[in-house]
Amino acid sequence: MSTRQTDRTEVAARLAGAVGRINRRARTDSASLGYGIISALATIQAHGPLRPGDLSRIEVVTKPTMTRILTELEQRGFIAREADPTDGRAFMVSATDDGIAAVEEARSRRTGLVAELIEELPAEDVAAIAQALDALERVAQGRTAQENASSDR
Repeated sequence: MSTRQTDRTEVAARLAGAVGRINRRARTDSASLGYGIISALATIQAHGPLRPGDLSRIEVVTKPTMTRILTELEQRGFIAREADPTDGRAFMVSATDDGIAAVEEARSRRTGLVAELIEELPAEDVAAIAQALDALERVAQGRTAQENASSDR
């Protein structure tokens, strides 16, 4: 195995561990909406209206899991269903004003918690994290450097 592969494997392992620990520390209290529910709601807000099947593919969850999530979001008044204009048998979901507010509140709370976690870091560590964010966001979105370069043109 080459040094480059070993380095990437080590980076991947350390990144996965760090992200997991940060996520666990930044989770909100149990009375709040769970991460999966907020993630689905944020995706609906950003890309909606969406069919449930499309949403489950974006969120990388099974259709039964997405059905449970949508049921909870609908019961809370965070999404609205509407007929699919291209298929009368299907429906689309979109975020309501209350749903948008819930996403914004969850983002704000999570941002505050992560800000507390990095508050004591030296300025050069914060700068290093900031410099890595573009690459991390591409990885999180499943985009490669080539895809990013062509989409920025």
